[in-house]
Amino acid sequence: MTDPFRVGIGYDIHRLVEGRRLIVGGVEIEHTKGLIGYSDADVVLHAVIDALLGAAGLPDIGDLYPDTDPAYEGADSRKLLADAMDRVRAKGYTTSNIDVIVHAEAPKMSPYKRRMAESIAGLTGLSPEQVSVKAKTNEGMGPLGYADAIACTAVAAIREAEVS
Repeated sequence: MTDPFRVGIGYDIHRLVEGRRLIVGGVEIEHTKGLIGYSDADVVLHAVIDALLGAAGLPDIGDLYPDTDPAYEGADSRKLLADAMDRVRAKGYTTSNIDVIVHAEAPKMSPYKRRMAESIAGLTGLSPEQVSVKAKTNEGMGPLGYADAIACTAVAAIREAEVS
């Protein structure tokens, strides 16, 4: 028997480097650096994917979309999230809400929180009110505080889908 309500946690971190576009939460942000990774390195969508997969008891993002598979080189994380949502729905769940914390010293994320919430909502079939995006700095400490990286922590709540 499945649980009617489930919760999952996701986390991701990527280094900032010159010569890459900065995409966070499905939103392109003007900045002198971008995140490096095998895909587009969208830390927010990667954390959201892991939270959703974890809530549904599915394998994590690294198992499903490995960086050893050429099919995922340069992958658009929005497409990975769409696939993850299909997997969650196939297990008989619907998403209740998603809560995100973006950890970044620079660029400042506050001006983009609403757009990120709208982006995540659109990609998951939620309303923007069901997606919370918060921005935190690391108070100048460590790789996040030195603006060498951006990280994200996400929590997703899912529930059994109603059968019609």
